[in-house]
Amino acid sequence: MNIHLQQPVVRRGPAVSEAQAVVFMVHGRDQTTEYVLNLVDRIQLPDVHYVAPQAAQNSWYPVGFMNEIAENEPYLSYALDCYEQRISELVAEGIPKSRIVLLGFSQGACLTAEFAVRHPERYGGIIVYTGGVIGPDGTEWNSQGSFQNTPVFLGSSDVDEWVPEQRIHDTAAIFNKLGAQTKTVIYKGMGHEINDDEIDFARELIRNVKG
Repeated sequence: MNIHLQQPVVRRGPAVSEAQAVVFMVHGRDQTTEYVLNLVDRIQLPDVHYVAPQAAQNSWYPVGFMNEIAENEPYLSYALDCYEQRISELVAEGIPKSRIVLLGFSQGACLTAEFAVRHPERYGGIIVYTGGVIGPDGTEWNSQGSFQNTPVFLGSSDVDEWVPEQRIHDTAAIFNKLGAQTKTVIYKGMGHEINDDEIDFARELIRNVKG
């Protein structure tokens, strides 16, 4: 049984049928949907539909994202399967992936990056706040397919205690190799948070999906 699929999915904004874009928001470790949905007020795009799945026991997988993959199983596979199923549900509601923006913070950003690299397609956009692809140093991410110029934003800190700066650059390189239009910003001395500049990047990216 996939424990993550037993958890609620929380939504904000207008009905999917009336929204200009959909933002799929994934929370971090020891957080709830409330954390990422607080970004809705900061982004300030009221005609967007926001969707936030909840992880079982508030975490998608148990140990660090750069540990051996086996140490996070089976929960990592559950989390990726949950991610795929929730996106498929949106598509079934009539939203093409080209109008869906994937957004994650911290553990949710790692999950978002990993899901996207495993499923490269034309999305409305991908926003990775302090996270990167999953696996220890030396992992080979051999995805096939193309993001078809999907805009991607990666923001993080040069001193984050959980996400090394190099993993951000490695992740950006993978996105670029798979045909994304990637922008990476490393903020000097920033804490483990989402700053206003990162919100501005998100707002512009989402607004362009609407346009």
